[in-house]
Amino acid sequence: MKKIRTDVVALVQMGMLAAIAVVLVMLIHFPIIPAVSFIEYDMADVPVLIGTLLYGPIPGLLILLVASLVQAFILGINGWVGFVMHFVASGAMVLLVGILYDRKPSLTGMTVGMALGSLARTLVMIPLNLILTVHAFGVPHDVVMSLMLPGIIPMNLIIAVTNCILAGLLFKALATFLQKNRYLTQGK
Repeated sequence: MKKIRTDVVALVQMGMLAAIAVVLVMLIHFPIIPAVSFIEYDMADVPVLIGTLLYGPIPGLLILLVASLVQAFILGINGWVGFVMHFVASGAMVLLVGILYDRKPSLTGMTVGMALGSLARTLVMIPLNLILTVHAFGVPHDVVMSLMLPGIIPMNLIIAVTNCILAGLLFKALATFLQKNRYLTQGK
């Protein structure tokens, strides 16, 4: 019975993290680099990353999936193209963070995972922008290429690094509470 209760609590917490991600994207989103004002910073990946650190890479992907589906199809944020871009790029980040933190549940494991995850998210956005922005939105290939170095790559790196830093700081700040209430296993 205790295992079922623990599973239910985990599912409820993952649902809450997905809901927080959706609320954050509704409340906090703004462009940073004027050349690519169509790419906005949002904090949706912060609760997704916290869920990944708490539960692992597969639950992290499930939280991301729910949040991405709601953002794309209920809130109407860039439709299916936004869904694919967000899920694939952030999914690469979530997988690296989750796998590396699971292997070494420490500040080092989290830091390495977040650094590599940020890099992966940024690199994945390059072909996604070249393929989906050109074909789905009809933006000429040369226009997308001309925006890549001065805007698209730096903006995606800013989004990934900022969200990883915020998630890491919040996770570490909450670690004592989470361990005390048995949401974290020993060592995490």
